[in-house]
Amino acid sequence: MSLTPLDKNAIRQSFERAAPGYDQHAVLEREIESRLLERVGFLRVEPSLVVDIGCGTGSASKGLATQFKRANIIALDWSLAMLHQAGAGVGTPPWLLCADMHSLPLAAGSVDLVFSNLALQWSCDLPAVMHEFRRIMRPEAMLVFTCYGPDTLYELKQAWQTIDELPHVNDFPDMHDIGDGLIAAGFREPVMDVERLTLEYPDVLALMRELKGSGAHNVAAHRFRGLTGKSRLQEMQQAYEQFRRNDRYPASYEVIYGAAFAPAEGQPVRTPDGEIATFSVDALRFR
Repeated sequence: MSLTPLDKNAIRQSFERAAPGYDQHAVLEREIESRLLERVGFLRVEPSLVVDIGCGTGSASKGLATQFKRANIIALDWSLAMLHQAGAGVGTPPWLLCADMHSLPLAAGSVDLVFSNLALQWSCDLPAVMHEFRRIMRPEAMLVFTCYGPDTLYELKQAWQTIDELPHVNDFPDMHDIGDGLIAAGFREPVMDVERLTLEYPDVLALMRELKGSGAHNVAAHRFRGLTGKSRLQEMQQAYEQFRRNDRYPASYEVIYGAAFAPAEGQPVRTPDGEIATFSVDALRFR
């Protein structure tokens, strides 16, 4: 599936600006986070190191710290402003790490649980992220994640498409493409499922304000860079009327849930140069 290219700098800046008020707008994100935290119960080993990738303001990181009291928790995000929020508030903050999920500054085979809530849809290269996740995970380590799917905000996307052909709503990856990426990266026992949620708003502008407040507005590389004129905005709102339910305006979200386990040592990974298997020195010693 071909997705609209994203502007990486715009993504970072969007979340930097949203950080101070993020928690006021992230109602849906928190609900999905709570459902993902429940799935961590399938972890097969007592973790010593857990990493929350795309941690935002750190709510899930603190939940993981409560659930795994003996584990070290790394809250990782590429927005310094988000990490500042994660380190504030009640409770002992986890370790904070500012980094890009496409290139994780963590040792190979060091992590027992990779947790990621609604971060993957901001990736510019999902296969690279999947390979990075596998690289840092120990054998039998668990990966759990959520990601928005392609039907997310389809009402807003269709309304804008009546105005022009420019991208106004980000594209989101398909569940099957993500599952294929897990398999290609060498993960085993991948489990994927999808849930569809609908939020309702008093008007379309309330939806757009919430998206901006949570940092989740349009960051397509080829988006319109000028100010949206009043007439074009009114045209879009009029086009959205076809979706109105009584006096409420729905916004649909397709939420993809995924879980998988890191393979045993030596299982090969598919690469452009063929399959490559890696072993530790200890695994190769004669016994």
